Amino acid sequence: MKKTLVSALTTALVVGAASTTFAAANPFSDVPADHWAYDAVSQLAADGVIEGYGDTTFRGNQNITRYEMAQMIAKAMAKSDVSAADKALIDKLAAEFSDELNNLGVRVSNLERNADKVKWTGEARYTYTSARHEDEKNDNTDKLQFRLYPTAEVNNNWHVNARLTANTDLSSDKGDDGNVKLTYVYADGQYGNFNVKLGKMPLYSVADDGLVLDDFFSGAQVNFGKDLKATLEAGRWNLANDANDHIAAVATNDDAANYQGAELNYGPNKLRLGAAYRHFNSDAFTKVANYRNGAASDDANIWSVGAGYKFDHNWNLFGAFAQNTEADNYDTAHNIQLSYKGADIANKGTWGAYAAYRYLGQNVVLMPTYDTAHTKHLNEKGWEVGATYAPFTNVYTAVEYFDGKDLATDRDAKTLFGRVSFFF
Repeated sequence: MKKTLVSALTTALVVGAASTTFAAANPFSDVPADHWAYDAVSQLAADGVIEGYGDTTFRGNQNITRYEMAQMIAKAMAKSDVSAADKALIDKLAAEFSDELNNLGVRVSNLERNADKVKWTGEARYTYTSARHEDEKNDNTDKLQFRLYPTAEVNNNWHVNARLTANTDLSSDKGDDGNVKLTYVYADGQYGNFNVKLGKMPLYSVADDGLVLDDFFSGAQVNFGKDLKATLEAGRWNLANDANDHIAAVATNDDAANYQGAELNYGPNKLRLGAAYRHFNSDAFTKVANYRNGAASDDANIWSVGAGYKFDHNWNLFGAFAQNTEADNYDTAHNIQLSYKGADIANKGTWGAYAAYRYLGQNVVLMPTYDTAHTKHLNEKGWEVGATYAPFTNVYTAVEYFDGKDLATDRDAKTLFGRVSFFF
């Protein structure tokens, strides 16, 4: 009922006095056949917000003009007894056809006109971590974090994405001196199977599922391909604030490393494969203890590969291996994880669980994605189990436990992690 819905409704919709002076947009140009407005109006008709002829049908199959579309939207705007979903749909249509509505005498403010261009989502999360290492004092953190995610539409191809973050240490009731941190902001352009990002953006090793990196960098990234996807990126990565402690401690005179990366991922079906290469250059690497024997090196050359298989909708197995060819010590890392289902915040009562074995050499896992791997103790190996659960819609909970050994001392290393997140 997509096109037949909207062809001849002009005579059925009586709108107030219309202005005959038309602005920049041409009100008599056709709305393209593939325009999203057809589906929107069809949904409003299905919900009874827009009515057809007396027999409840819609006639014709030709495209209609923007002026005719605005007449239908004006009729819908006059109704007050509509659902929240239909109201949101009407507002989106009003923003799209605001010039034509203005010409009809239906005023749409600039704020309303651009309301659908900028969207805000957010998360409030509480995290508890207890890291216990033999012969060392327990390292406990009690953290509250607030995140805002603004997204803005520039045009049909370009968007801007950002994240604002604020933290509070609940054990001391102290925040970051009232500061809100701009974690990232980047422009994102999409042209079919080609994507480009510019700014400060996520730095994540997809090929190995975050074994090596899950952080942010400043620079540029391009992605292209369909079943076989390639990623190229280059820029600067901050060592002093975000790398593990043994690197950050010597990075004070060279806080950011020059960075280049390339990645290939293939996964159209149940099997997925990935390979990545990441190069970092910084004077800090020449000062890292246990990095090289003999000649100093200011580079980190990290290769990683990963493979996964999804048995069905519930079970997924993934493994990865990484090596830093510039390091002579603690230069390898590997991980294998079996996962069952997973919590979906949109569906109350969903849950998941996993079991994994991790080996994390500190000179190759620069900022891994694992919640139980912390900057003070990255040089570890051991078993980890975890579970996730969505007790309510848009509420996420997780509990994880790691039991292993320190690679350098062979002493026990245990970490308990818990989180509750509220999304809005």
